Amino acid sequence: MPLTRPIETAVGAVRSAPFVLIDLRTTEGITGSAYVFAYTTSVLGPLARLVANLEESMRREAVAPLELGWRLRQRFRLLGTPGLVGMALAGVDMAAWDVLARAAQLPLAELLGGRVRPIPAYASLRSTALTSLLAEVEEALELGFRHVKLKLGHGPLSQDLAAVDAVRRAVGDAVTILVDYNQALTVPEAVSRAAALDGRGVGWIEEPVPADDLAGAARVATAAAAPVQLGENWWGPGDVARALATGACDECMLDVMKIGGVSGWLQGAALAATAGMPLSSHTFPEFSAHLLAVSPTARFLEHLDKAAPILERPVTVEGGQVLPPPGPGAGLSWNEPAVRRYLVE
Repeated sequence: MPLTRPIETAVGAVRSAPFVLIDLRTTEGITGSAYVFAYTTSVLGPLARLVANLEESMRREAVAPLELGWRLRQRFRLLGTPGLVGMALAGVDMAAWDVLARAAQLPLAELLGGRVRPIPAYASLRSTALTSLLAEVEEALELGFRHVKLKLGHGPLSQDLAAVDAVRRAVGDAVTILVDYNQALTVPEAVSRAAALDGRGVGWIEEPVPADDLAGAARVATAAAAPVQLGENWWGPGDVARALATGACDECMLDVMKIGGVSGWLQGAALAATAGMPLSSHTFPEFSAHLLAVSPTARFLEHLDKAAPILERPVTVEGGQVLPPPGPGAGLSWNEPAVRRYLVE
């Protein structure tokens, strides 16, 4: 699906949203839905085929997400489950939890023991050019957002500082500015740029170094005055535990697809809560709104709503807070004409 506004990062621009849509149909006639995001069209076909290949192995299985997940992961034990396999299994897990919530006629948050409530959110800005960036900032303020995140690291330090200062002039002191480097820096660069950002009211510095360099991230977290935020590229609860054990971050962020679906999120959120670590979400606002509602250390939902054009009822934003679509489950329902328009055979 083409994006009306590309997502520009320090490591390249995302101009389209390649989704695999999943409907998990039960013999009782209840269907649970989810989607996974392939990031690049080159893996869209393989990911779709991988999801489809799971169908036969799930026939006659009970819709018991934890047990189903254990069984499916055991089949991939020798290969391992990060990457495409993990994305496919997470999509199935999300759809299975959606089935259970729909069967119980409950929103997912209520099924999990919480309640649907407005979740504080930040506007995840897509542009790097100042003119476009400031236009997005104005749109965010009109929606009531009091927290905005901008992408840095696509140029020299002076360009980072110019962007932060321009946004600060536009939003004033009452709005929190978060920054995201998308893993673009070396450790010395990250330490240097973090020092330069000190005093500018930055709420967090996200993924300053490559996601697998936990020792490097810990060095940045020790040196930086602003909190270091990690997590959108953690593949399962084990990665959460390793990051927390090494002191790699001050705040954490879970991506429901990469962390292992709803089941993986619940485990990751428990680890964050045990460590007293603030927890935010990465994309997938429909599921994230429910999951943050049952996460003890929940902080922010990332509002970067890529899937809205193919949904009948996207999330709603009220005063800078996000509510999931109403109804049982996660609230996903496909806009079928839009799906047909963008379908890849």
